[in-house]
Amino acid sequence: MCGMGSGGGVREIGCPRYSRLRAAGVFAILLAFCSVRPGQAQDASEYQVKAAYLLNFAKLASWPEQPTPDRSEPFRIGVVGGDDEFLDVLGKTIKGKAVADRPVSVVRINADDQLKSCWVVLIRASAGRKRTQEIIAAGAAAGVLLVGEDDGFLQQGGMINLILQDGKVRFAVNRSALAQAGIQVSPEFLRLAQDDESSRKAEPRGPRQLRRSDPPEYPEIARRLNLHGTVHLEVEVRRDGTIKAVRVLGGHPVLADTFSQAVQHWKYEPAPNETVEQLFYTFDH
Repeated sequence: MCGMGSGGGVREIGCPRYSRLRAAGVFAILLAFCSVRPGQAQDASEYQVKAAYLLNFAKLASWPEQPTPDRSEPFRIGVVGGDDEFLDVLGKTIKGKAVADRPVSVVRINADDQLKSCWVVLIRASAGRKRTQEIIAAGAAAGVLLVGEDDGFLQQGGMINLILQDGKVRFAVNRSALAQAGIQVSPEFLRLAQDDESSRKAEPRGPRQLRRSDPPEYPEIARRLNLHGTVHLEVEVRRDGTIKAVRVLGGHPVLADTFSQAVQHWKYEPAPNETVEQLFYTFDH
């Protein structure tokens, strides 16, 4: 019987003992989605394609060990923002489907604490930048697979972005965000994804090592408000290794401000050129 392992380490969602044939079938489906042109009467709509992507992302991912609800509860896919039309399409698409022998259900996310009951969450473009950043910070800390559909989603720390390009729905992946959350996907899955332009652009031309990196202190106000989660920064580093600029891409504003102030005093090894570095820091009790 396939399902979720109860031991430590990575817990597979879906069957960890996929036959090669079954796995190849899932990838073939994803390849077919890449060629669908929404808007053509004989083909699936954009909503149907995105809904099918979400279901297959759930089947192809594995999550780190974390507290889970009773196994009799469904595998939940959450949606933030957007209208009810997409929820209806998603509900019809996943009807009768299962992940890890659990029926799949859809829930609209209205409050951050609902994220803990979801494995996959789609953040619609209409959610807005501020709300998107809040969900990314809370979702990454909860080990949720975060999917978006906005041009700047991956730069904010999102994990998978659905892109409508030349009439086709494609997807791009932020590998560092997936790794930070401990969510694993297969190399075959990554090969189907488009290059993450923002991650490639932020990569230094050579290994840029830190000389000084004092960790931020957990702010007292955050402790009183029980704030926690992951902050994502993009940092410009001068050739001499000092910090030129810091941009917040994700995380609660209080925690992001604390981390940003600490990073201002960090120093990297000198390099021939200025570089852009991606930094993540998780504030937890």
